[in-house]
Amino acid sequence: MSNVKIAEFTAPGIKDNAAKDVISVLDDRMVALIDLQLTLKHIHWNVVGPNFIGVHEMLDPQVEAVREMTDTIAERIATLGGVPVGTPKAIVDRRRWDDYSVGKGLVTDHLTALDKVYNGVNEDHRKAIDSLGELDPVSEDMVTGQLAQLEQFQWFVRAHIESATGELKS
Repeated sequence: MSNVKIAEFTAPGIKDNAAKDVISVLDDRMVALIDLQLTLKHIHWNVVGPNFIGVHEMLDPQVEAVREMTDTIAERIATLGGVPVGTPKAIVDRRRWDDYSVGKGLVTDHLTALDKVYNGVNEDHRKAIDSLGELDPVSEDMVTGQLAQLEQFQWFVRAHIESATGELKS
């Protein structure tokens, strides 16, 4: 989280060094969620083929929910004395993963790729929960609630690419 301004105050009861660590963890999650919401919208615009409309309509509620999650994290960063930076260049500079690579594509191609995106986001949310548990139970609880919803979204995606025997297309 280089070059991000942190105020000289934080929420009462949190030590400054802990607040900085929490802000760093939350900043990483904010970047991931901004990236996820843009990826979901990209898929919404570019998915084609059988079951197009079901997938197209499934994604907009996910976009809205992820936007809310992003807003919640950004406001928590500000509450702790951090400055949430969500400009495009700043997001790309802080992103640790490759850009989504599927352009216009079939439902199965997009959802298989989206399942991998959710793998990364959800695994990193879990790691964040572990880190936050030692630092700030409020932020830990917030990210835990988000993970429950993100895991449900991944289940929705997987329902489209799962075989009757429980295998996922890869």
